[in-house]
Amino acid sequence: MKARSIMIQGTMSSAGKSLIAAGLCRVFREDGLRVAPFKSQNMALNSFITQEGLEMGRAQVVQAQAAGVEPDVRMNPILLKPQSDTGSQVIVDGEVWGTMSAAEYYRRKPELIPHIQRAYESLAAQYDVIVIEGAGSPAEINLRENDIVNMGMARMAKAPVLLVGDIDRGGVFASLYGTAALMEDWERAHLKGIIVNKFRGDVEILRPGLDRIEALTGLPVVGVMPWLRLDIDDEDSLSGRLEGRRGAPGGPEIAILRFPRISNFTDFAPLEALPGASVRYVTCLRELGEPDLVILPGSKSTVGDLLWMRRNGLEAAVKKLAAKGVLVLGICGGYQMLGRSLSDPEGTEAPAGTVVAGMALLPGDTVFGGRKVRTRMAGRVLTGPVGLEGAEGTAVEGYEIHMGRTRMDAGIPSFCRLVPLEGGEMKEDGAVWGNVWGTYLHGLFDSGEFLSRLWRALAKKRGLDPETAPTFDPAAHREGQYRLLGEAMRKNLDMAKIYEILEAGV
Repeated sequence: MKARSIMIQGTMSSAGKSLIAAGLCRVFREDGLRVAPFKSQNMALNSFITQEGLEMGRAQVVQAQAAGVEPDVRMNPILLKPQSDTGSQVIVDGEVWGTMSAAEYYRRKPELIPHIQRAYESLAAQYDVIVIEGAGSPAEINLRENDIVNMGMARMAKAPVLLVGDIDRGGVFASLYGTAALMEDWERAHLKGIIVNKFRGDVEILRPGLDRIEALTGLPVVGVMPWLRLDIDDEDSLSGRLEGRRGAPGGPEIAILRFPRISNFTDFAPLEALPGASVRYVTCLRELGEPDLVILPGSKSTVGDLLWMRRNGLEAAVKKLAAKGVLVLGICGGYQMLGRSLSDPEGTEAPAGTVVAGMALLPGDTVFGGRKVRTRMAGRVLTGPVGLEGAEGTAVEGYEIHMGRTRMDAGIPSFCRLVPLEGGEMKEDGAVWGNVWGTYLHGLFDSGEFLSRLWRALAKKRGLDPETAPTFDPAAHREGQYRLLGEAMRKNLDMAKIYEILEAGV
């Protein structure tokens, strides 16, 4: 039997589509249904590597986790990773399809429809319900032709649509009404309900507006979701997560450089859950301060973000902190920046032939090019940096996703020893040089044992009792957040009406 489907679209980007879709996945799962998320085309720099070594958007990973199923690249067959204001790397079925301008991609979109259809039909044959997420707004009429992610996808899947509006930004009723008014008749036939999202206050005060929007659009309001303070991964760099988290006075301080093309910032969500820790995302010199740990994250434009850091003075400031003994960590692109040089002979990330000096905090060099590395890995720490004593032997797990290859000078200790989860040869990863270390391993802080060890080291440096280190299980914490999300959905949405819409279809 083919799965039923329901689609979540929004009046704008960041209206809350991803979280609403994750919440529905959770509720359907709790009700005993086999449910899978789906988004035909995602644009984000937060990506994930599946067990098969394929790349997909992080939002569908979150939704899969909420649904209690293993993330599968079929859930996000097209992923766009912006590399500039006008161009993106295009990932199709988890593999690099090419790098192209927006205009070229727009022309070639019809070629992607068979990939989308195969992925969707395959999931629909395996699950009871597919929760589909749209992108941006279906009222972007300049993009209506060849649409593959909003109403074009709804038509492919014959899916009823719930339209989400963000009241926190203001103008929610105008955006809901305007979105519906700009649709063609066949598009409006898919619209079956409205959700008002991110509301703060008494819903009864909102009631006249809800009644009026129902009368104007002919659509039922199936719920008003409150502003939720949940620790669930966000999709992109518009995320409020990048505002950081203020901890207890005197607690450990962590500074993460917010590169213009920061990628996989979801790596750092577990740090923000540590009791008492302050986490800040730094864009300029005055925000850096005197942290206990500085992190250089991943980047989709490593050379460009290194030069950005060099121009605004952050590179020199980080080097001064490193000289004073502050822990400095680079992950993926950040690891590459810490070396002596970055070379791009083939034009993988920068113009062909580019060679730039690195920060020279690690004695090694990176060359871009070759096949993208996409591997899930697990292993143990070999060498801890100065200031993180006792980390040796702690378990770590995560994934690699990068184009460059980094070679360290002979004799430089590796950070960890890893084995691919899907099978393969053991290898050593990363490097440690005094209090500076780097790794290609994304998801490092999802390893509760390593995270606890790091907190102990930072607490000791602050003069706190390291024995008070929290026992933190990222997986259990994440599951608890999904449970709270499901409870909020049931409390604030008319799930009986949503089931009715799901069963009726289009």
